[in-house]
Amino acid sequence: MTYSLLTGLVLFCFVSSITPGPNNLMLMATGANFGARRAAPHASGIVLGFTFMIVAIGLGVAQLFQIYPLAHQLLGVVSVIYLLYLAYKTATARTNLDSPEPTGKPITFWQAAAFQWVNPKAWTMALAAVTVYAPQPVTYKEVIVVAAIFGAINLPCISVWLMLGVKMRRFLTTPARLRSFNWTMAGLLILSLAPIAALN
Repeated sequence: MTYSLLTGLVLFCFVSSITPGPNNLMLMATGANFGARRAAPHASGIVLGFTFMIVAIGLGVAQLFQIYPLAHQLLGVVSVIYLLYLAYKTATARTNLDSPEPTGKPITFWQAAAFQWVNPKAWTMALAAVTVYAPQPVTYKEVIVVAAIFGAINLPCISVWLMLGVKMRRFLTTPARLRSFNWTMAGLLILSLAPIAALN
């Protein structure tokens, strides 16, 4: 990988990881509702799940969409339905502010990892990383390098959103404030579906 290609990849990783998207919005909501410790599996699931996704796409998973175009359409439908479900769960999340431990359950490691496969932004990021920034023809070694770089940059970027949510716990001290926050996050999740709508 050349220096210019590596520089471009690092910049792309940072910008795409730090900007708002389903992962960051949900992670901020998890941090605000459950704190850093209980949100840690969610964050690690995002990073490792997305890193594995890049490897899988680089090794040929994306070619299945060329062979079976219907699979791509079905993935879009599943993505919309699941994001709407997550928006509903976020909006209706219930916590007991009088207790140090929330009554609900945060997203688990495996749920966060699996979510990458129905996350429109994750697909866009992974496809761009492999097709634009990996030297062509793509080899197993180059795919691993791209995935490792993305994972290393992705973790601190999403952690910013997690800690932002944790810091907001100081403000979300009443049921009304917490409810408003959760509904706002749910609304932003729904807005994150705009790229899918634009393609249809």
